[in-house]
Amino acid sequence: MLSCTMLVAGTTLFAKALGNGAAGQVIPALMVSQARFLFGFLAVVAVLGMRRATGHVAWVEPAGGAPRPNWALHLARSSLGWLGGFLMFSAAATMPLSDVNALSFVSPVATMLFAVLLLGEKVGPWRWAAAGIALFGALVLLRPGAGIIQPAALLALGAAATMGLESIAIKRLATTEPPGRTMLINNAMGAAIGCAAALPVFIWPQGGLVWALLIAMGVVMVSAQILLLAANRLVDASFVAPFWYLTLVWAAVYDIAVFDVWPDAISLLGAAIVITGGLLLTWREIRARRLRQGLVSVNAGP
Repeated sequence: MLSCTMLVAGTTLFAKALGNGAAGQVIPALMVSQARFLFGFLAVVAVLGMRRATGHVAWVEPAGGAPRPNWALHLARSSLGWLGGFLMFSAAATMPLSDVNALSFVSPVATMLFAVLLLGEKVGPWRWAAAGIALFGALVLLRPGAGIIQPAALLALGAAATMGLESIAIKRLATTEPPGRTMLINNAMGAAIGCAAALPVFIWPQGGLVWALLIAMGVVMVSAQILLLAANRLVDASFVAPFWYLTLVWAAVYDIAVFDVWPDAISLLGAAIVITGGLLLTWREIRARRLRQGLVSVNAGP
């Protein structure tokens, strides 16, 4: 999980270097999103090919087979994933990476709100309080008192909302789809959407560093996804979830080391408030899950 968060934060670093010209050429955010899914798709194909060659096919097709893919849900998830990535990479080009990643942590709150609206889930006072705390932290990061709200901050907040809605689709897919097939379809659809969207702004990348970062966008993100799956397979999700907030630490370290951008007091305060709300929300979800599991065990009988 430590490695996963390090890689996820790394993709925002790559997006910033590509978007602000630090790599030697300014690459449009639409092309950065295209690279994330195109090279991600090629990476998934390579990984699944190696697993199939060694006889590990259950990750794609479990014993007994799997239901036919839910193509409509896959398309919705992939479209939302591409849009969330595009918005985040656009924000990363001009904002401190710590702020971008901190705003992305509002996505669990968005997931909760969409679950209430779309799935009719019941939310208690503690979870509403956690959502309110996280949203207040996001408001601090938006800096409304400065007289102007950065458009990039709104892009990052939009990315969080989009990723929250994507999480609803991911939860639905996780109940029926094997992870390898889900990753393959998601990255294939994302690559198709990304290539179509990038056509109007496409420019040929110049220089080895630009190419390396574009390729790394996809390979590193897919590697992070595999590490996340591995972490959740090895231990309970309640242990894994809090570690996700280390992405913010890595993002701040990268910004300091590469761009000499230090988080200011407002960034630290806003991030702390968002993380507090996020951890409270995580705790309540873990507690609710354990209560449900305990109820199932009791009702199951001897």
